[in-house]
Amino acid sequence: MSAARRGSLFVIAAPSGAGKTSLVKAVLDRDPSLRVSISHTTRKQREQEVPGRDYNFVAVDEFQRLKEAGEFLEHAQVFDNFYGTGRAQVEALRNAGHDVILEIDWQGARQVRAAQPDCRSVFILPPSRRELETRLRNRRTDSDEVIERRLRDSIADMSHFGEFDCVIVNDEFESAVRQLLEILRGAPGFAADRAELKPLLAELLA
Repeated sequence: MSAARRGSLFVIAAPSGAGKTSLVKAVLDRDPSLRVSISHTTRKQREQEVPGRDYNFVAVDEFQRLKEAGEFLEHAQVFDNFYGTGRAQVEALRNAGHDVILEIDWQGARQVRAAQPDCRSVFILPPSRRELETRLRNRRTDSDEVIERRLRDSIADMSHFGEFDCVIVNDEFESAVRQLLEILRGAPGFAADRAELKPLLAELLA
C-alpha cells in the first residue's frame, strides 16, 4: 500500500486591511478540502469572533509558556499583541493529507519558510494606499490613532513582498479569489518580481 500523501503548506500574509481574511474565507468556501490553522493570540476577542474557530485566545503568560516549550511553528508580536501557530496542529493536518493555510504576517512567514522550506508563500497587496485606508476605516473596529499606526506599519509590512513566492493584488475581489485558488492548486504564476507590479509598489511604498 502506498504512503498517504502529505498535505502542502501555504503561507498567506498581507498588511492589515488588504483583505487577507476575506480571501482565505472565500477559498475555504470554494474548496472544503482545504484547512486553515487556527492561530493562538493574546489580543482581545472581537464581538463576532468564536474561540477555537477564529483564534485560540490565550493570556500572555500562557502564550509565553507555549513559546518557551517550543510549541509554535512561528510566533510574532503584531502591534501590542502576540500571535503564534501551533506546530502540532499543522503537522497533524499535513500528515492526514490536508493542504493547510497559515494566515500570518511577514515575520511569521519568514520563520515558517526556515522551518518548512517546502511551503509556498503568498503576499496580498491592496490596489492603492487610499483603498487600504478606506478598508481599515470601514471596519469600524479601531480608533483613528490605531488606524494611523496600522497605515504606517503597513508600509514596512509591504516592503517584504519580495520574500514571497507569489503576489496577488486584491483589487477586484473575485479575480483575487480565483488567483489564490490557482496558486493553492499548483499554478506557478503570479511571481513577486513581475514587471506590472512596479508602478503599484512605487505608490504603496513611497
